[in-house]
This record gives sequence, C-alpha cells and structure tokens, in this order.
Amino acid sequence: MSSAEIVPQLTWSNVSRLIRLPNQTGTWLLLLPTLWALVLSQEGWPPWPLLLIFILGSFLMRSAGVVVNDLADRPFDRHVARTRERPLASGELTAAHALGVLVTLLTLAALLVLQLNPLTIRLSPIALLLAALYPFAKRVVHLPQAMLGIAFGWGTIMAWAASRGTIDPAAWLLFSATICWAVGYDTIYALQDIEDDRRIGVKSSPLYFRDRTWLAVACAFAVMLVLLGIAGSMAGIGWSFYGVLGVVGLWCGKQVNEIRTPLLPARAFELFQEHAWIGSAILVGFFLGFVR
Repeated sequence: MSSAEIVPQLTWSNVSRLIRLPNQTGTWLLLLPTLWALVLSQEGWPPWPLLLIFILGSFLMRSAGVVVNDLADRPFDRHVARTRERPLASGELTAAHALGVLVTLLTLAALLVLQLNPLTIRLSPIALLLAALYPFAKRVVHLPQAMLGIAFGWGTIMAWAASRGTIDPAAWLLFSATICWAVGYDTIYALQDIEDDRRIGVKSSPLYFRDRTWLAVACAFAVMLVLLGIAGSMAGIGWSFYGVLGVVGLWCGKQVNEIRTPLLPARAFELFQEHAWIGSAILVGFFLGFVR
C-alpha cells in the first residue's frame, strides 16, 4: 500500500511501534545508569519503591523520547531506509495521534515523580527539557550523541537525589561516565545511517570523526571506565568491581577493533545492542563491590 492510500489510525499495533515496544534496548540504556546511581548511593541494595519508580519512569521517558524524536524527524525519516516505515513517517499515525500518546506518557511519568522527594521533583523539568532538545541536536551540533548522553545521564542525578536528598560528587562522575558511554555506543549505532545522514544533511559523530571514528569511540569508552572507577573508589567499593570493569574494558576494546573496518548496518546494530549487556555487567559489578 502506498503512503497515499494509508488511512491513519490510532491502533495498539501502531502505538507499540511508535514507542518501539518490541525493542527495549533504549529503555535499558536509559535505566541502567539510574540503577548504577541507586546502588552506589545506597552502597548496596536500594529500596524497592525507588527501584520500581525508576524502572517504570525509564520506560515511560524513553517511550516519550522516541515519540518526540519521530515528531521532529518526520521530514528526515521518510528518506532513510531504516526509518521510512515508522508510523509517523509512513503516515499510519498523525502528529495529533503522536501528541496524544506523548501527553499520556508524560502524565504517567509526572505521577511517578510526584512520589519522590522535593529535590528530585525540582530536577525533573530539566529531564523533560533535555528529552525535547535531543532530537534537534543533529541539525546543529556535530556530536548529537553527546546530547543523548546528557539526556540519559540526567537520570543518574535524579536517582542520586531521590536516594540521598543531595547531589554528591560521585553522582556527577556517574553523569559524566554516562555521557561518555552514550557517545561511544550511539556513535556505533549511527554507523548504520552514515550514508543516509550524509545525503540528507544531518550531523553525526561518524560523519564528524570520519576515519578516526574508532579512536573517538575508544576514548569515550576509556574515559567512561576511568570515571566509573573513580566513582567506585569514592564510595569505598570492593576490588571485585574493578575486576568487572576490566572485563568491560576488554569487551569495549573488542568492539573498537571491529569498527576499525567498515561494518554492515546489521552488525553495527548488534554491537549497539550489546551495550545493554555491558551496562548490566557494570551494574552487577557495583553490587558485587558491596558484598562483604
């Protein structure tokens, strides 16, 4: 069926595709740094209510983020092979449909935030602003992946504030580590679209770094590991955490070596998806570091 013959309909199938329900890698990548912050701030196992709020909140905010992204990127998505079948780009949903879904998601997220302490509530509008700004970064800056990292990293600040009622230096280290991590994995993700991005004129880190993309990714991962190590040290974490970081470093190094040569888009996506496991390994490391 051509796009001219499509009748926009608000169906569960279309909404689930709009919020990327079948693929939750993005939710994991948003959630995991908040869990790092909760575990580190509590020096072990955080309270169940906080865990539940941030798990549900990460799902809702990631879903809202991709809706904002698709609303902003409709003119581009129609010209990119990987995205032209998205519900908004293909005409299966209208902008009004998407806005209705967005308002619903943000309302539910706000209800969750209201269960938290006053400091976290005051920090929450910044999260909303960052989520709204990210989709437009690729029009302006050569490293939109850093903007994604700032948006995802803000969850560590909110989680730390929710856990302790303050924002300690270790929280900012986790925030910075998350930015570096996102620059690394989202640069790998962007390798899928490098030719389409060049053709339609949007900016991305692979286009900016060109043949030094592998080196930029290596530096981002290396700085991430150093920052995580310092944050753990400030919390008095055990040596098992550093053992896990060593394994993660080898894993990231293997990815860097692979992207030194051209990748098929499908392989770039597989490497990106591995970061849900990498982030989970770091989380396990934080837990193990506080086992006495």
